[in-house]
Amino acid sequence: MSNVSSLSSSSVKIGRLTVVGLGLIGGSFAKGLREAGVCGEVVGCDADPIARRLALPLGVADRVTADLAEAVQGADVIMLAVPVLAMERVLAELAQLDLGDAVLTDVGSTKDAVVKAVDKAFGGVPARFVPGHPIAGSEKSGVEAAKAGLFNHHKVILTPLENTSEEALQLVSSLWQQLGADVEHMPLADHDEVLAATSHLPHLLAFSLVDTLAARSQNLDIFRYAAGGFRDFTRIAASDPVMWRDVFIANREAVLRSLDAFTRDLSGLRQAIEAGDANTLLGVFTRAKSAREHFSTILARRAYMEPMQNQISNFIASPGAQVQGRIRVPGDKSISHRSIMLGSLAEGVTQVEGFLEGEDSLATLQAFRDMGVVIEGPHHGRVTINGVGLHGLKAPPGPLYVGNSGTSMRLLAGLLSGQSFDSVMMGDASLSKRPMGRVAKPLREMGAQIETGDDGRPPLHIKGGSPLTGMDYVMPMASAQVKSCLLLAGLYAAGSTSVVEPAPTRDHTERMLKGFGYPVRVEGAKVTIEPGHKLSACKIDVPADISSAAFFMVAASIAEGSDLTLEHVGINPTRVGVINILRAMGGDISLENQREVGGEPVADIRIRSARLKGIDIPVDQVPLAIDEFPVLFIAAACAEGRTILRGAEELRVKESDRIQVMADGLQTLGIKAEPTHDGIIIEGGQLQSGQVDSHGDHRIAMSFSVASLRASGDIRITDCANVATSFPGFVELASSVGIQVRLEETA
Repeated sequence: MSNVSSLSSSSVKIGRLTVVGLGLIGGSFAKGLREAGVCGEVVGCDADPIARRLALPLGVADRVTADLAEAVQGADVIMLAVPVLAMERVLAELAQLDLGDAVLTDVGSTKDAVVKAVDKAFGGVPARFVPGHPIAGSEKSGVEAAKAGLFNHHKVILTPLENTSEEALQLVSSLWQQLGADVEHMPLADHDEVLAATSHLPHLLAFSLVDTLAARSQNLDIFRYAAGGFRDFTRIAASDPVMWRDVFIANREAVLRSLDAFTRDLSGLRQAIEAGDANTLLGVFTRAKSAREHFSTILARRAYMEPMQNQISNFIASPGAQVQGRIRVPGDKSISHRSIMLGSLAEGVTQVEGFLEGEDSLATLQAFRDMGVVIEGPHHGRVTINGVGLHGLKAPPGPLYVGNSGTSMRLLAGLLSGQSFDSVMMGDASLSKRPMGRVAKPLREMGAQIETGDDGRPPLHIKGGSPLTGMDYVMPMASAQVKSCLLLAGLYAAGSTSVVEPAPTRDHTERMLKGFGYPVRVEGAKVTIEPGHKLSACKIDVPADISSAAFFMVAASIAEGSDLTLEHVGINPTRVGVINILRAMGGDISLENQREVGGEPVADIRIRSARLKGIDIPVDQVPLAIDEFPVLFIAAACAEGRTILRGAEELRVKESDRIQVMADGLQTLGIKAEPTHDGIIIEGGQLQSGQVDSHGDHRIAMSFSVASLRASGDIRITDCANVATSFPGFVELASSVGIQVRLEETA
């Protein structure tokens, strides 16, 4: 590799590139790198004279030849882009040549067969060989279909071996990155299994379906009246037959395993249709629709399954005037989570209205789909859950991924501890840093077998079939998630389970259990549940989330001349700390049209601007406003005098250390904010313009958006992608009432 020079961590300059096989993939690789100016010379090698003749005018290569020895002479990189079954012959010829220090790589879609061919030809796999496979293509084939941008925003999988040279691996990775590809590494065996299921099997089915229909007597009408779905699916049947013949033969064992599994499932569908089993069909179709939508969002880089840290989303918030209007914020996240959980465990069909279609709630919904529950929706906040009963859940096919949702993981830990099957729960990078020992410890005392990661953090491994025994648990600190976790475990425990709280926390679980007909005994700070009862399906109307409403309450309070009404907001007594604290600071807040919906109190909340004053926040209000403190810190920054918070150490272990992150941001904006071990001291003042980092915490991002109403200039807020986890459509709704916040435009 003497003619290789580095340009940056993701770019490189090489002297000569040789591409053996000038088809769609090889031709696109050569053309793309040639146009990028990465290579001093691109040499194409192909036995087909037409391919050689077309390659030059199409700009695929600088020089072409049919002679392999001539083509590879002096090459820095040799790309093998020939059919898999032709690879053995080419490799045998290459092994007889002096390749110098050239790096050898390939684009074969079955890696085990290629590596075996390399090993056979060279008497061992050379360290400079890097197996690769681009996940890109077209139904068109040949050098005439080559495109320089074919691999842009497509994945390329490299399957390095133990002896693969790190220098060679970096070089090949850099070349693909020059073409705009997303390069990932994967074990060789995993690659062949994954591609057998996601690429090879669909192609096999498309070829088979078209062949079957073409042989029928009505074939002309079938193809004449085929709709878009048929055309989309069967498009891949126009792919290169010779290439795919080679793929299926080379990867036959993995393909057969996928084909056998598909055949079994297809047979099950046939039986369901024959028996008129509507629920089984609906289950398959809803799971498939959800999986397809999820797959699409992953490709668009916006799925909750993708670590949010990989997404770039910044807010620009500008000084505003008044906050006016009448709006309804999204549904309560806590109630949305619990509606899916208890609806799934109920007997019968539960209808949910107002479900929050945010990433956290959707993570819970997907977890229950993975455990065999048939769930329709969500569609405009409407969800239909076909409950399976307390003992009807099935083992999920793999780990349950709950994204950024601590509520999902902690509540599910209790529920899963009572199941007969093993389960694993994992989350994104942010959730993986949050403590789970607070639920694992008491669950172990009940008899659950739970393993956590380092320092009691995710992932959680839960052993199924462990008998649980009820207990009386005095919580060391107030936490609705811990309480709910133990109550859900208590559904499966022998004897009663009691939880005693040191301070009141949200009681949505207790209220909803009663709504599903399951008896719960509440005696002061003690909540008790006993096994042996059942959950019966019901209708749930999810009220608007007071945590989401809090941003608008503070906004209307601090912006002079504001008058805002928030409709149908949940005012559960365990959640109204934000109202009580703002009123204590002098806020003008009134509750109108108070009523009860599905066991939960709701009201329309009217907020008018007011001169706020600093206060010592009552300790008894802390658990009632634990999620709302970031935006309450903004209210404190705009108030006259000093605000002091104590007894809120839990804020340090949320999605971020909310005490420190808010203090840092306020200080950046010119506010005196002194963090303490369990709270903060804020001196009201004039907010300045500046840049703050939300640290991926949705509530931090939205709070500083509200702060802009009283700032002297724009506030740039970074790392805001996680706002979608709790408040989809926040920017649009905020803008509609006068909060001037927008997504930063990216180049």
